[in-house]
Amino acid sequence: MVETNNYQMAIDLLCCHLGISEEEAKQQLGLSSEQVMQRRIVETQSALMGLNTDK
Repeated sequence: MVETNNYQMAIDLLCCHLGISEEEAKQQLGLSSEQVMQRRIVETQSALMGLNTDK
C-alpha cells in the first residue's frame, strides 16, 4: 500500500517508543486496511452523490 510507505517513519517511531505492533501503529495513524477501505467507500459515495446533484 502506497500510503503505508509514506508513513513508515511514523509507524516505526510509534512501534519503538510506544512498544506497539505495526498494525496497532497503522490503526493509530488511520492507515489500517479496514479504515482505508472505509474512507475510499465514503469518498466514492460522496462522488456519486455529487454527480446526482449536478443534474
